[in-house]
This record gives sequence, structure tokens and C-alpha cells, in this order.
Amino acid sequence: MEGESSLLTPNKRVMNIIKGPKQTTPQEMEPTPAGGDESPSKKRKTPSKPSTLEPADSFEATTVGAVREFSVLFSEFSEALSERAADDATKMKELDCILTEAKNLEAHLTEKKKLLKQTLDQISGKL
Repeated sequence: MEGESSLLTPNKRVMNIIKGPKQTTPQEMEPTPAGGDESPSKKRKTPSKPSTLEPADSFEATTVGAVREFSVLFSEFSEALSERAADDATKMKELDCILTEAKNLEAHLTEKKKLLKQTLDQISGKL
């Protein structure tokens, strides 16, 4: 009779297959004892400190890596902005020089226009 009860009692792995896909751990893959119940001496202890430290260390390592990457990206971004600001300042100076030259040329042409008009008035006055 005892052999029949172990055949009728499905182990955890069989139940997981019936329920659907789930990642099985090595603990779940071990067959259940013939009696179907585990004694307290066979129950597995869950490691408390190493498992809690690993995620913290992993989080800290990830955070440190992210901070480094952020610092590198920030310095590259700052450098690009500095170069862009220097280029913009240079172009502003060039445009300022061009504007000053255009104003001087406009004043010169206005003066030439006045002189040409005076000369034409003198010629027309003599005729």
C-alpha cells in the first residue's frame, strides 16, 4: 500500500509542470520521500545574510557604475557645450565685424550719393 500512495502523491516538479512553465530550482527537482511529508530535520534553511547582502552589493555596484557613467556623460556634455559656446562667441564676433563694416559701407555710399546729387545739380544748373 505504501508504494501505491507514493505513486498517487505528485511531487512538486510534476505539480509545476501541470500548473505551467515556471523556473524550477534544484530543491524542487529532488523527488519527495515515499511518505510524502518531510521531517523538520530535512527542511532546508534559507540563507538570510548572504542573500540580503548580495542584492545590496549588486545595487551599490550598479549605482557606482551608473554614477561613473553619468559623470563621463556629464563631462562630455559639458565639454561639447563649452566648445559650442566658444564657436558661438567666435561667430558673434565675426557677425559684429561684418555688421560694423556694412554700417561703414552704408555711410560711405550715402555720402557718395549726396556728392553725386550735388554734382548733378551743379551740372543741370549750368545747362
